[in-house]
Amino acid sequence: QVQLVESGGGSVQAGGSLKLSCAASGYTFSCRGMGWYRQARGKQREPVSRISRDGTTRYADSVKGRFTISQDNARNTLYLQMNSLKTEDTAVYYCAAYGCLNAGSGDSTQYYWGQGTQVTVSS
Repeated sequence: QVQLVESGGGSVQAGGSLKLSCAASGYTFSCRGMGWYRQARGKQREPVSRISRDGTTRYADSVKGRFTISQDNARNTLYLQMNSLKTEDTAVYYCAAYGCLNAGSGDSTQYYWGQGTQVTVSS
């Protein structure tokens, strides 16, 4: 079982920065990667950024050039550095592990989610 705990959310003015952390435990090595997702009020959850086991990163167009995903494999921790924040970045941010082995089915499609951390950007 993979367990994920996010931290680092809070309130910041537009143009400011925040750094989110996700502490992982369990068998994350069975997963293809980890990522950050967010869900704004009245909106569906959407992917923000992902990093695969080989270090390849992907970003949503809306955050390219502003956000940076990274990981500390030794500490099994995922980070999201968010710079030049905009009001539209306001959302609950969730850490996830994706492409994880499902022992029951034999598939590698299991997702694990953290509890989320609120990010509020004011103008």
